[in-house]
Amino acid sequence: MPTGPWVFPVALFYAECAMPALNPTDFTATIRWLGRVPLSGDGIRSEAVDVVDLGWDGVEGERHSGGTRPSCSRMLKQYPRGTEIRNVRQLSVISAEELAQIAERMGLESIAPEWTGASMVIEGIPDFSHVPPSSRLQGPDGVTLVIDMENRPCQLPAREIEAERAGFGARFKPAAKGRRGVTAWVERPGRLAVGDMLRLHVPDQPLWAHIEAVLS
Repeated sequence: MPTGPWVFPVALFYAECAMPALNPTDFTATIRWLGRVPLSGDGIRSEAVDVVDLGWDGVEGERHSGGTRPSCSRMLKQYPRGTEIRNVRQLSVISAEELAQIAERMGLESIAPEWTGASMVIEGIPDFSHVPPSSRLQGPDGVTLVIDMENRPCQLPAREIEAERAGFGARFKPAAKGRRGVTAWVERPGRLAVGDMLRLHVPDQPLWAHIEAVLS
C-alpha cells in the first residue's frame, strides 16, 4: 500500500468530502409478515416466521441467501443464463396494499404471502413497487435493506396459487404487473420482527433527463 505524506487517509476522505446522498423520509412501513424459502425443494413457497436474522448474505439458512447467485431470465440481455453475478435478490418484499390489489384483480378474496415466495410483507408505503432503486428500508436496530428494483411477475407464484385455487394461477402474472414489490439486499445486518417499523430513505438525485427515451 502506498505510504507518504501525500497519501490521503481513506476514512478522512469519506468523512470530509462526501455529502449525504440519501434522505430519510416521513414514509414508514410496518412489517406485517415475514417468511423464508426452505433450502430444500424446488418450489417458490415460503414459510411464515416471526423473526428473521439478516447477515451479509441475506436471511440466514434461506434459499435466496448468498453473496452471489446464477443469473436468470431477467438478465439475458446482460449475461448468458447461469452466469455468476452479485446477489441483489436476497429478499423479495411486497406491500400488503399491492397484494390486496393483485387478489382483487384476480377475483380472489386474498393471496397468502407464502404463495408468492415473499420474504416480507409491509404496510404503509404507497405505490411501493415503484420506489426509487437504491432506496433504503431501515429497521429499529439499524438493519438496512437496499432496494434493487421492481420485482417482475413470473410463473412461479402462479404455480403455487393454482395448487391452492385451481383455475386462478394464470391470472397472477397480468394482475401483478407493477404490483409485485421489489427485490432487496442487506447493506447492514440485523434482526427484523413482525410489527417492526421501517423508514424509507431515498437517493438525493433527480430523475435522469433521458429516462423516457430508454423506456419507450
